[in-house]
Amino acid sequence: AGAMSGGRPLRLLGLHGYRQSERRFRQRTGALRKALRGRAELVAVNAPHPVPGGGEDDDGDDPPRGWWFSGPGTFEAGEVAEAPAGLEESLAAVAAALAEHGPFDGLLGFSQGAALAAMVCALRARGDPRFPVAFAILVAGFASRAPAHGHFYREPIAVPTLHVVGDADAVIAAPLSRELAQHFVEPVVLTHPSGHFVPAAAPQKKAYLDFLDRFRPGGGQ
Repeated sequence: AGAMSGGRPLRLLGLHGYRQSERRFRQRTGALRKALRGRAELVAVNAPHPVPGGGEDDDGDDPPRGWWFSGPGTFEAGEVAEAPAGLEESLAAVAAALAEHGPFDGLLGFSQGAALAAMVCALRARGDPRFPVAFAILVAGFASRAPAHGHFYREPIAVPTLHVVGDADAVIAAPLSRELAQHFVEPVVLTHPSGHFVPAAAPQKKAYLDFLDRFRPGGGQ
């Protein structure tokens, strides 16, 4: 069967990494979107919080953004943040994007965006009606270390997930991404030999398409 035989492409809501933006994420996922062409469409949204201090490629119109902070205006994935800030606004922003730009079939998150997508999956698994998604692809994800976020991981998360782990990732070390996968029921884990980006070479393309085909009309489910 041809790529289009399953009807419309799946729609994925894209959640960018910390210090990225919707535009930067779009620029850096060109290879992925090409690999998914005809099978899935990626629509990204901006995180609600500008990151203080800008960035090396900040042009003012497109400030780097984050989904939550572990300290005042800062974020470290490994930090045990006692007073994390901004998560509720980001969950509301995801809910609004799903409602306003949907329907979406699933989520695709990168780095902090993957951590957020995992939290959305946890709420979805508990029946939260704001998040009608069937699956998530989590690239370089991690579980938040903040005690206030611990409730997301208390029970196994029964939403199908593909976890993409970079063995040479120097930003989110591979063990952190593997640990996140262990919070899910029957996660699919895809490793690649490279670093902190969304890989889309032939082996990863096949894994993405095999996973996504489970959710296409007339597919595996």
